[in-house]
Amino acid sequence: MVIGILVAAMCLLGLGTAQAQDRPRYGGELIFLIPSEPPSYDGHQEGTFGVIHPLAPHYNTLLRMDPADRTGTRPAPDLAASWTIAPDGMTYSLTLRQGVRFHDGSVMTSRDVKASYDKIVFPPAGVRSYRKGSYQAVEAVEAPDPHTIRFRLKFPQPSFLTVLASPFSWIYKADILARDPRWYERNVMGTGPFKFVEHVRGSHWVGKKNPDYWDKGKPYLDGYRALFISASSAQVAAIRAERAHIQFRGFSPADRDALVQALGPRIAVAESPWDCVLLVAMNHERKPWDDRRVRRALTLALDRHEGSRNLSRIAIVKEVAGIQVPGTPWATPPAELEKLAGYGRDVTASRAEARRLLREAGIPEGFAFTFKNRGIAQPYEATGIWLVDQWRQIGLNVKQEIIEASAYHPTLVRGDFDVAMDFQCSFVVEPDIDLDKFQSFGVSDRNFGRYKDPVMDELYLRQARAGDPEERRRQLRAFERRLLDEEVHYIYTLQWHRIVPHSARVRGWTITPAHFLNQQLDTVWLGE
Repeated sequence: MVIGILVAAMCLLGLGTAQAQDRPRYGGELIFLIPSEPPSYDGHQEGTFGVIHPLAPHYNTLLRMDPADRTGTRPAPDLAASWTIAPDGMTYSLTLRQGVRFHDGSVMTSRDVKASYDKIVFPPAGVRSYRKGSYQAVEAVEAPDPHTIRFRLKFPQPSFLTVLASPFSWIYKADILARDPRWYERNVMGTGPFKFVEHVRGSHWVGKKNPDYWDKGKPYLDGYRALFISASSAQVAAIRAERAHIQFRGFSPADRDALVQALGPRIAVAESPWDCVLLVAMNHERKPWDDRRVRRALTLALDRHEGSRNLSRIAIVKEVAGIQVPGTPWATPPAELEKLAGYGRDVTASRAEARRLLREAGIPEGFAFTFKNRGIAQPYEATGIWLVDQWRQIGLNVKQEIIEASAYHPTLVRGDFDVAMDFQCSFVVEPDIDLDKFQSFGVSDRNFGRYKDPVMDELYLRQARAGDPEERRRQLRAFERRLLDEEVHYIYTLQWHRIVPHSARVRGWTITPAHFLNQQLDTVWLGE
């Protein structure tokens, strides 16, 4: 364990002085593991690492988070070389790089950027946009000349540059979108550092170096190969046998310690807080989940504090969480968080209240329902078992149904469930990004609780517009109370903790609180 801590500390400090002085080395194929396959290839309509990890190297975004920033909060140029913001905060003008080409050889211009953002912000009928809720401030997207893209806003949004840096907002070719706005669901063609070679479902994904990449000198790798392996034990075995270099999402504490013990100096470990949490979605369109008393009973049943102590030993979860990552600027102080339903220390009293609410709502002892969960071991399996046990202690009879990972997200989208595991994993610790999913169904395309609540919508906009930090904090607390306590539209479980053991040969990759960042692989190289 001491070895693991020392290696982690070295990694967090820059992987040691000698490594920090290394110059990038060209060549080699990075081999990494992915526990889930992509439901589709379209980053605009998906929200899973199963899309980002294999596909991000094929694309660029307008802005990105600085790949050297461990906090993952500093917007930096990507296809946009520079930008200006009007004094009133209502207009953002970005100057595009010139000479950028798509993988088919055509030149990328502002027309392509506008078409991509129109699809994200104002999706056409029949096209779903996973994060259009983040762009409520946008009035129009304009392309005044081939090298300039302009966003006109309805109101100032202090986080707008951060919103533009979403790693999912890939720039697509306008001509393709004009012919078929759904083409990118099953096809790949971007401007990124690697070109698409093949995807063999159930096996692997391969990308090769783009020799005409606009960022001269990059990428360093000749290519990459992503292996789709869902079982945690098989993933650990692949890293241990050095058949793969890294799994970017994360491993459990026990897996970390086993790998460090087995590989010694050939393994490095990076750890970080993680802007990711498992949620319980209750389908408000089905009874009895349209009754807030029943929803409240489910959250009151949870002993989050005991769950944190026990689950953090075996799974990638840790802190008791509200709507923001604990310890970050907008997080609710623990003493205030404990005032919310299901967050108090007296679990006996909470469960007694849960039973009373169920009786009042006409729910009989032993009421049975199916809880649908995603077929990924960490941390879905352990958290799902814990939830079922907690609900059993208030007299509910819950059957857990596991659904294969790539098929799970479409299940949520269809609303094909009563109660299901959902997740909120963001690319940056920022309320506008973390919370847009909780706006009304229809305003947000990823509100899988399928409720409509104008009060929530207004509270979201109030916090987004607030220029004064204390005013924003007040609006966030009101948003949190309504979401988790007054209406219990969703249930939060425990905040994740990210642990990435990887081959010491992997260089140029920085861990952040988001497993969606730094996946373009343009900065990554393999040491000797």
